[in-house]
Amino acid sequence: MKQRNALHYRRHPVSKLTAALLALILLLPAGTTVWAGEASSTWGSASAGPSAPAPSAAATPAQSSAAKYGESGAKPKVAIIIDDFGNNMRGSEEMFKLPVKITVAVMPFLPTSVQDARRAHELGFDVLVHLPMEPRQGKPEWLGPGAVLTQMSDAEVRQRVEAALDQVPYAVGINNHMGSKVTGDERVMSIILAVCKERGLFFVDSHTNYRSIAGATARRFGLPPVENHIFLDDVHNSGHVLKQMRLVKDHALEQNYCITIGHVGIQGKETAAGIRSGVAELKESIEFVGITELVKTRWKWSPRLTLP
Repeated sequence: MKQRNALHYRRHPVSKLTAALLALILLLPAGTTVWAGEASSTWGSASAGPSAPAPSAAATPAQSSAAKYGESGAKPKVAIIIDDFGNNMRGSEEMFKLPVKITVAVMPFLPTSVQDARRAHELGFDVLVHLPMEPRQGKPEWLGPGAVLTQMSDAEVRQRVEAALDQVPYAVGINNHMGSKVTGDERVMSIILAVCKERGLFFVDSHTNYRSIAGATARRFGLPPVENHIFLDDVHNSGHVLKQMRLVKDHALEQNYCITIGHVGIQGKETAAGIRSGVAELKESIEFVGITELVKTRWKWSPRLTLP
């Protein structure tokens, strides 16, 4: 046995330092983590030294969030954006009466666009311009007036964006109505984001296009890459919306924030009812905030915004 061990060490020489470290490990209590850093190349890193406990494989989202962001006591933040205001759509009143902050996304150039934006502002809600943008598929009449199209010249795109912003008071940013084709077009998105930067606004990618370049283009302009994570009412009933709200909670506990989108419209009352139920269920574990507060917290965003 001794001879075989000697041959083994001659074939695979071990430095005195490595041998000493191996001997030390053998003396440590069972279960001690010597190195647990993900990116460190040294033993006993400051972030996870010899006394750091090994992470549990069955950690809950709440435990993961605490481990990732510390135990400051601050709840994860959730911003609920409600699209398609501006046309006195079904569910508008129910959304305005929800017991938490929402962000109201208003389509421009519609009968109640200005009215809805002003009411949202008076209630302390953030306002976005819900800008109609060309989709890859869908009926043109779904877009609404003032839509941005990829065939437009640079000047035409800029004029459409500026006109929409001028028509919806109190807007702190833009999100896209439809827009799967535009959010994949770097030229058009660059013009939209240039206007945002000039006015101290941010852009929220509704994520109707999984190959969207909006986030990457926003970073290039020095803007926060804000995007929707979960659609609440892709199935139009309150039970499904409540299930989606639970997914929002899971995402928020894991990532410390979540952005989610619902709609007023034909099933707007059902969406509002599902959100209300979800709020009652989630309010102890997460904080509902306007999109501005979330963006400021998440991306340290400090715009020079002048509201009318």
